[in-house]
Amino acid sequence: MIGYRKFALQTIGRLGPKYMPFADVATDDLPLSRLLRLSLFQVTVGMALVLLVGTLNRVMIVELSVPASIVAVMISLPLIFAPFRALIGFKSDIHRSALGWRRVPYIWKGTMLQFGGFAIMPFALLVLSGYGEAVDAPRWIGYSSAALAFLLVGAGVHMVQTVGLALATDLVKEEDQPNVVGLMYVMMLVGMIASAIIFGMLLENYTPGRLIRVVQGAAVVTIALNLAALWKQEPRDRERARRAAPKPEFREAWGQLARGNTILLLLVVIGLGTAGFAMADVLLEPYGGQVLSLSVATTTRLTAVLAAGSLVGFAYASRKLSAGMDPLTMAWLGAAVGVPAFIAIVLSAPTQMPALFVAGTLLAGFGAGLFGHGTLTATMRAAPREQIGLALGAWGAVQATAAGIAVALGGVIRDIIVSLPGAEHFRPETPYTPVFSLEIVLLIAALFAMHLLRRKKHRSHDKEVYVHQ
Repeated sequence: MIGYRKFALQTIGRLGPKYMPFADVATDDLPLSRLLRLSLFQVTVGMALVLLVGTLNRVMIVELSVPASIVAVMISLPLIFAPFRALIGFKSDIHRSALGWRRVPYIWKGTMLQFGGFAIMPFALLVLSGYGEAVDAPRWIGYSSAALAFLLVGAGVHMVQTVGLALATDLVKEEDQPNVVGLMYVMMLVGMIASAIIFGMLLENYTPGRLIRVVQGAAVVTIALNLAALWKQEPRDRERARRAAPKPEFREAWGQLARGNTILLLLVVIGLGTAGFAMADVLLEPYGGQVLSLSVATTTRLTAVLAAGSLVGFAYASRKLSAGMDPLTMAWLGAAVGVPAFIAIVLSAPTQMPALFVAGTLLAGFGAGLFGHGTLTATMRAAPREQIGLALGAWGAVQATAAGIAVALGGVIRDIIVSLPGAEHFRPETPYTPVFSLEIVLLIAALFAMHLLRRKKHRSHDKEVYVHQ
């Protein structure tokens, strides 16, 4: 058994740098096996996203007849914590504990929040479905319990992901930090793909009881994988614990990062593009179920298709950026790819072509991967080396906030159209088409903002060259 394990690790170490994006960041002191073990926290993040944004939103809207606006608001509740991602990362940078840990306490707190949310969720589903003895329970109890569960899981995901990525950057040299963060995001996509496939298999014959068991299993797996990810990753530094160095103020650190306004315009680009890609997240699976008559298992696998497209996009972006491509150009390409992707999704309804819908979903994932990696690299390169963690938190905060607002807005727009007089005579795709069209508009706005940002950067560069001359 030991021989097989050693052979497997050696094989991964040999093939990983060749075929896995960002895997060339591994060294003798930090082998790929340790990096992959650390990345398990991203697998649990991906699993939570698939369960909340994919499986549960479809089941609550279609099978449990919960209004899409309520489901969209529940999914966007973690938005409350999204703006604090930069602050969470900053606090973990300066945290002092008796053992000298900075990151581990925050990751563990986030893990407990995830577990708590998943522990509450089954009881909320029991009430909403009227399953078993919960048939007489008031539905407001189900709504409030589900909202609390979504809130806790989302808060845990924000904390675990932000501080986990900071821990990953702590373990490598500064020049390798963008690569290791990219590797972590690739593993999140792998976790999303695997989770979507597994959830699809487990829910092939859907029943409320089976869904509840899936959620309970996700809670246990989250604890196990996050514990394995943290084991012996952050060294215990008691000298750091004994130091009484003054802690810097967040406002001062942020002011230094935002100086010159280039980073602020970049964050606007991130917000517009992320909203453009994310607005349909809560509606893709209901769209497939109500408009194209796809089953729960089939629509759950759509999340795997979307994640697979993102994975290919990250891999392609990795190769091109390593070869010297400008990250803003990569982000521009990603937003440009997203426009025809959502056009294909819109056209799949009148043509009744599920294959076109799947192709559009795959292409949207690919564009999101290009855009995400391009903006991530651009953000890290725009920040001073000593502020990479803060910049990473700002990128995550803007991305999560934009995604949360977009998801909630998409659900509200859909429900407003459904409630209009004469809505019963609308075609099935009518409530969804305006949302997909708005996504196209947002991606075009992101393209325009990137054009302004590149012009601003070129003017700043020309001014610096003139001063030096």
